[in-house]
Amino acid sequence: MAKNRQHGLPSREQILDFIATSDQPAGKRELARAFGLSGADKQALKILLRDMADEGLIEGSPGRAFHQAGGIPKVTVLRVRDVDDSGQVWAVPERWESEAPMPAIRVLERKGKGGSGALGIGDRILARTEARGNGYAAHPMKKLAKGEDLILGVVHLEGDRHWLRPVEKKERRELPISELGEAQPGDLVLAERTGRPPRISARVSDILGDPFAPRSFSLIAIHKHGIPHEFSDRVVEEAERMAGLPLSPPRNGEGDRSAKPRGGGAGSESGDESPAKTDESGAAPPPSAGGATAAAQPVPALGEPPARRPASTPLPERARGGLREDLTHIPIVAIDPADARDHDDAVWATADDEPGNEGGWKAIVAIADVSFYVRPGSALDKEARKRGNSVYFPDRVVPMLPETLSAHVCSLKEGEDRASLVCHLRISKAGEIKSWRFARARVRIAANIAYEDAQAAIDLAEGRSSASADDAETVEVASSPCSMPEIVDEPPVAPALVESTLKPLWACWRAMYKAREKRAPLDLDLPERRVVLDEKGRILSVAPRERLDAHKLIEDYMIAANVAAAKALEAKKAPVMYRDHEPPSREKLVALKDYLKTFEIEFALGQVIKPSTFNHILSRVGESDFKPQVMEQILRTQTQAYYGPENHGHFGLALGSYAHFTSPIRRYADLIVHRSLVRAYGLGPDVRETGLTDADLEAMDVTGELISQLERRAMEAERETLDRYVAAYLSERVGDLVDCRITGVQPFGFFATVEGLGGDGLVPVSTLGTEYYRYEEASQTLVGEESGHAFASGQRLKLRLVEANPVSGGLRFELPGGSAGLVDRGDRGRRTIRRDGKRSAKPGKSGKDGKGPPRPQGKRGRPGNIRHQGR
Repeated sequence: MAKNRQHGLPSREQILDFIATSDQPAGKRELARAFGLSGADKQALKILLRDMADEGLIEGSPGRAFHQAGGIPKVTVLRVRDVDDSGQVWAVPERWESEAPMPAIRVLERKGKGGSGALGIGDRILARTEARGNGYAAHPMKKLAKGEDLILGVVHLEGDRHWLRPVEKKERRELPISELGEAQPGDLVLAERTGRPPRISARVSDILGDPFAPRSFSLIAIHKHGIPHEFSDRVVEEAERMAGLPLSPPRNGEGDRSAKPRGGGAGSESGDESPAKTDESGAAPPPSAGGATAAAQPVPALGEPPARRPASTPLPERARGGLREDLTHIPIVAIDPADARDHDDAVWATADDEPGNEGGWKAIVAIADVSFYVRPGSALDKEARKRGNSVYFPDRVVPMLPETLSAHVCSLKEGEDRASLVCHLRISKAGEIKSWRFARARVRIAANIAYEDAQAAIDLAEGRSSASADDAETVEVASSPCSMPEIVDEPPVAPALVESTLKPLWACWRAMYKAREKRAPLDLDLPERRVVLDEKGRILSVAPRERLDAHKLIEDYMIAANVAAAKALEAKKAPVMYRDHEPPSREKLVALKDYLKTFEIEFALGQVIKPSTFNHILSRVGESDFKPQVMEQILRTQTQAYYGPENHGHFGLALGSYAHFTSPIRRYADLIVHRSLVRAYGLGPDVRETGLTDADLEAMDVTGELISQLERRAMEAERETLDRYVAAYLSERVGDLVDCRITGVQPFGFFATVEGLGGDGLVPVSTLGTEYYRYEEASQTLVGEESGHAFASGQRLKLRLVEANPVSGGLRFELPGGSAGLVDRGDRGRRTIRRDGKRSAKPGKSGKDGKGPPRPQGKRGRPGNIRHQGR
C-alpha cells in the first residue's frame, strides 16, 4: 500500500484493507502515517473512523487500535475456555463487544524455556493473534491473572458432596463444586470452570434462582445463549419519545405535494413510472396520498437476477415528503394466534371490478410501519440490529423493540389508528399477482381475530363444521323447540365483518392457493408444539398446534406481499435483503437416496431437483407408518435459509425472488426491506430520515450474515425451551410406559420422541441387552447379530421413561424389559432431579451408610456390545 496519499481521505475499503494486512495494531496514528495525512485531514479521518465504527465496519481495541468488525485485535487478552483430550488449548477473547458470535482461537503454546507454562481452563493470556485458514491462532506473550469461564448449571447434592449439573443437554459430565458460596442444592447458578483435565472443578460465581419456578425455563436459554433481554434506559426513553410522533406530520411549502398535479404516481416527476393506479373504489387516489405511494409495477419473470443499486445513487427528488394514504374506512383485519403478543400484519380483499382483471381480486396487506419510529443510526436501531429478531418462549417474549413500540404503538390493534406500510395487490382469477403498489398509510383495524375464530366464522358462514369441531360430540335434545329457552351463542366474528371481509379474503385466497399448488412449493406438514400455561406460569398442556385453512390463508397473503416487495425493489435496482434458500447439496441428496432405498423407494440423482421432487416422494409414501421420518429426512436434506443482498432464490417456496417484508416488529431483515422501499419509491413522510442510508447499504453483507446467525440462535433457544417444558410435563411420568417413535439411530443407541408431545430422548445401546448390535449407516438401523431384531428410524414402540430433566430438556428411555443381564454401572441419572437438587431414592440401593456404590468413572469409546458397519 502506498505510504502517501495526496488526494484526500482513504476510502472505507482502503482502511479495512490496511487494518487487515498490517503486521501491527493499526490506530489513527498508523493510518494517518500510512496515507500521508496531516492537519484537517487527520480530523476528517477521526470522523470517518467513528462513522465506520457506528456502521459496524470496524471496532476499537484497548490502546485505540482498530480491527475489522467481528475480527480479533492483533494483540489482545484471551481467556482459556477448553483443553481438549489431545492437549490443544482453545481460548476466546476476554473483551468481545461485536454482534457476531465469539470465535474460538487455537492457542499455539511455546514449549520449554520461555514458554507461558501449562495453560488450564480459566487462565488469561496476552497473545498476538493471526488469521489462519477459516479461523484464528494465538501466540502467547504473557500469562496474566486468573479470570473466569462461566457455565450455567444446577447445584445438586450427592452424598456429602455438591455437584454442578450443566444445563447443556449434550454435556453429560457433571463437575464437582470446589467453592459453593451461598448457593443451595437446586439453585440455578453461573460457575467458573477451573483446573486442568482430569481435575476440573466448578466455582459458583452467581446465583440465578430456582430453575423449577414458573416462567424460569426461558431464563435458562436466555443466559445460556447470551440473548439480550433488557433494554437500556436510553433505548427505552427513545422509544417513548418516538412513540409520540404524529402519524402524518403536516407538510407546508416544500415537500407538500397535495397541491401538485398527479400525472404519474410516485415517480411522475421523472416520468419513468406507469400511470397512477386507482384506489379501491375505482377512483383516483386522493391528493393526500401524493408522494406516499410506489406506483404499481407488472411482475417480472420469476428468477430474474436483480440489478444492484450503486452506493453513490442519490435519493430521488420526491424524497422530500408526502402524506399517508387514509385507509381507515377499509375494514382491514388482523388474524393472529390467540396468544399473539404483537400484531404486525393485517389483510383485506375485494372483487376487482376494473377492466382487464375480470374475476380477479384487489387485496391489501398492511404491515406495521416500524421504519417510521426506528430511524437508521438511532439507539433503537442499534439495539434492534444487535438483537436481530424477537425470541418467543412459551412463558415470555424477548422483543426486538421495547414494549412501547412492539406491543403498543406499532402493533395493529382493533379500533386504533396506526402507521402502516401497505402493499396493494391485484390478483388474477388464476391467483397470480398482476401488479403491486406500496404506500405509507393510516389504517384502523376492524378486528383482531384469532385463527380459530376466523376459521369457525367462515365455516359457519359457508355451512361447514369447523376443523376444530369435526370431532366434537353432538348432543340432541329430546324436547320441542318451545319447551326450553333458546340459547344464542356469541358468534366468533361479527356477521357484518364476515360478509364484508372474511368471505372476500377466503375467495381471493382460494384462487391464490390454486396458483400455489401449480407452483408446487415444498409441502412438509410437520407438527408444531404448543405449550399452554396457566396464569401462574404452570404447565396445563403440551400438544401439537392445529393447522387450519386460516393459517394457510395468512401465510399465502404474506408470501404474496414478500414477493411483491422483492420485485418492487428489483424494479428500482434498489438493494434487497433477500431471504435465500438454496437447493440441497449433492452430498445430502446421496444420503437421502441411500435412506429411501431402505424403504424400497427409488430416487434418481441425475434429475433436476425441484420442491415437487420431494412432494412426489411423499405422495408415494402416502399415509404409511414411516411417513413422519421420511418427512424429517427430507427436511434434514434441505439447506439452511439465510439473509443476504444477493439473490439465490427460495427453493422451498419455488420462488425466484423472495424477501421478508411482513414482520418488521420482530425481524430486522424486514425493517431493512421497509427502509429500502421508502428510499427507492420516496414513500413519505420523512423519507430522508426513515429510508435506507448509504451506511445501511454498504453494510448489507455484514448485516445479512449477522441477522442469519442471530436467527439461528433464537431458533435454538426456542427449541431448547420447548424441550424443557416437555421434560417438565413428563417428569411426573418417570417410570411409566409411553408411546414413542424412533427419530434417529446412531452407533451408541437410538433417539425417540413421545408421540403427540415431542421431546427427544436417548435409549443407550448399553441398555439393549448383552447381544451385539450392528449399526447399518445406510438404513440408519441397529440390528442384533444373533436375533436379527432391528431398531430403525420411524419405528413405533413403547418405552419406559427413566429420566426427564426439565433443566436440560433431556429425556432418557429404556426398553420395557429393562437392562437385565447387564453389570450395574451405578445407574446414575436414571432418577429424576428433585426441586431441592437431590436425586430421588433408588429402590434396592445399598452400600456403606446407604450411600450406594462409589461414583463410577465412565469409559470413552463405543460401548462393548456395538459394532460399526459403514455404508
